[in-house]
Amino acid sequence: MLKERFFNNAGAQILSDNYTIDPLRRIHLKEIEELIDHKRYVVLHAPRQTGNTTCMYALMRHFNAGTKYRALYVNIEAAQAMREDVEGAMHSIVSVFTRVAELHLGDNSGAQLVQSIIKEEKWKDALQMTIAHYSKNDHAQPDNPRPLILMIDEIDALIGDSLISVLRQIRAGYNDKPHAFPQSIILCGVRDVRDYRIHSSRTKEIITGGSAFNIKADSIRLGNFSKEEVNELYQQHTDETGQVFTEEARDLALLLE
Repeated sequence: MLKERFFNNAGAQILSDNYTIDPLRRIHLKEIEELIDHKRYVVLHAPRQTGNTTCMYALMRHFNAGTKYRALYVNIEAAQAMREDVEGAMHSIVSVFTRVAELHLGDNSGAQLVQSIIKEEKWKDALQMTIAHYSKNDHAQPDNPRPLILMIDEIDALIGDSLISVLRQIRAGYNDKPHAFPQSIILCGVRDVRDYRIHSSRTKEIITGGSAFNIKADSIRLGNFSKEEVNELYQQHTDETGQVFTEEARDLALLLE
């Protein structure tokens, strides 16, 4: 007997568990691939619970299943707790990087990387060093390294000097792509980076996101679910359970979204 799937609005969707719209269809895969092929850095912003995390996981799996690129999705929300503590935020972000790189890329060189950062006392440059490290390593195909595609989620969970540091370290490595920095970086958040107004405690000034990170080629917004997508989700449930949703119920779901 097949396990009954359910509607989920908490975290990334799992096809075997949840009624799901093809996430690669929702982010216009062809457009994303063209930007990546041209080595563009992109901002993807979307309201909460509209599927951005699901889309990023799907994009990572899509590229890692191929032979052209490697892809890594990193959620840096945990660094929010460090607030203005740049060194603490970098420590948190590097820890997440090393864990997910081992999980999704089979790269277990994280401990060596961290020891190098500690030895050189480079915590303020730790993100740039970390990104460069994984951009140069492809343990799966050492004789034919594939450029890295990096997706950084919850970028706007950071605040103040921690956020400024992240954006500026990414900008600092931009000219080293694709052999020593990612072929493409996708920054994911609720807002477009150019709309950020960041208060720097160190310099006592307001810095806009564009001035801290001015290398993005495009900004893509993942929209709310369309009526057609809501109908598709409900139809999946109807096909599997026999329960029918009225037109009024579907319209109400769109109003409540």
